[in-house]
Amino acid sequence: MTSSSPAPREGTVLQVCPLPASLESALAAHHRTVRLNEQTDPAAYLRDHGDEVVAVVTRARTGVSHDLMDALPRLGAIVNFGVGYETTDVARARARGIQVSNTPDVLTDCVADLAVGALIDVMRRLSAADRYVRRGDWVPGGFPLTTKVSGKRIGILGLGRIGRAIARRLEGFDVELSYHSRTAADDVPYRYADSPHALAAGADVLVVAAAGGVGTRGLVSADVLEALGPDGYLVNIARGSVIDEPALVDALVKGGIAGAALDVFVDEPRVPAALPALDNVVLLPHIASGTHETREAMGELAFRNLHRFMTEGTLVTPVPEPPAA
Repeated sequence: MTSSSPAPREGTVLQVCPLPASLESALAAHHRTVRLNEQTDPAAYLRDHGDEVVAVVTRARTGVSHDLMDALPRLGAIVNFGVGYETTDVARARARGIQVSNTPDVLTDCVADLAVGALIDVMRRLSAADRYVRRGDWVPGGFPLTTKVSGKRIGILGLGRIGRAIARRLEGFDVELSYHSRTAADDVPYRYADSPHALAAGADVLVVAAAGGVGTRGLVSADVLEALGPDGYLVNIARGSVIDEPALVDALVKGGIAGAALDVFVDEPRVPAALPALDNVVLLPHIASGTHETREAMGELAFRNLHRFMTEGTLVTPVPEPPAA
C-alpha cells in the first residue's frame, strides 16, 4: 500500500518496448530512461541494474511479466500506454505496493467510431463490395443483397466507457439497444440482459466491448455464438481473448453466424488461417485507437502518469480497483 504522502522517486525509468516517438522523446528529455528493447543483453541489464529501476513504461499489449516484475525490486509504478492492462498481473503488482496506470477516455471516441464503422462494413459488406469492384467482377445486379443496419437489435457486451460511446452512436440508427455487464446500470434506457447468452439470443448484432483478462476469457462461448444464430453478426473491438476463437472460426466457416468484424485476435498478429478466405468477415489489424490524434493523446497521458509518479509519487489515471466479489 502507498503512504498518504507519497514521495518523489529517484531512479531509472525502464521503457520495456517501442513507444510512439513523441512519448519516447518526452521520457528521454525529462527522466533517466533506459530502453530495455534496445539492450544487447536485456537479461544482463536487469541482473546488473534492475535495482535502479523505479518505474516502467510499457504498451498495453506487452505489459510487465512476472519475471520482469521480480527483476525490479524497487519498482513503484507500471505505466501503460493503452487502456488495457490484462497483460500485467495487477493484483500481484498491488501486493508489492506497485501502482499501475493506463490511458482511459482519450481513446474512447476512436474505438467507438471504429466499432460502428466495422458493424456497418460487415452487415452491408462494404469491404467485400470494394474487393468485388477491384477484381473487375461488377456486372448489373451481380453483387448480392446485404443486411440493413437501421432498426436492428444491437447487444453490447460490456457497458463501460467504450460500450456507452458505441451505444450513443448507434442510437442515431434507431436500433433497439441491450447490454450485459457485471451489474445493471440505472442511468441508461437500454435493456439489461442477465447473461451473455441472453444478450446474444435477443440481438441481431453482438458488439464485444468488455475488458480483457482472466475474468472475461472465453466469455463469448460456442453457446453464446449459437444463441446469436445464423442471421446474427459479431463485432469485436475489445480483446481477442474475450471470444472462444476456435468456436468463432467454426461458426463462421459452417454458417453458424452470418458474419463478423474483428479488430482483435488471440495471438496477434497471427489470424486464424480460415478467416482471410471468408468474404463475410472484416479483418482489421488492431487499429481501433489508431489515429494520429488519439495516439498522441494516449502518449501525453502516459507521460503525465510517469512524470507525476516520478515527481509526486502518485498517478493521474490509476487503474480502478476490482469490483467487490
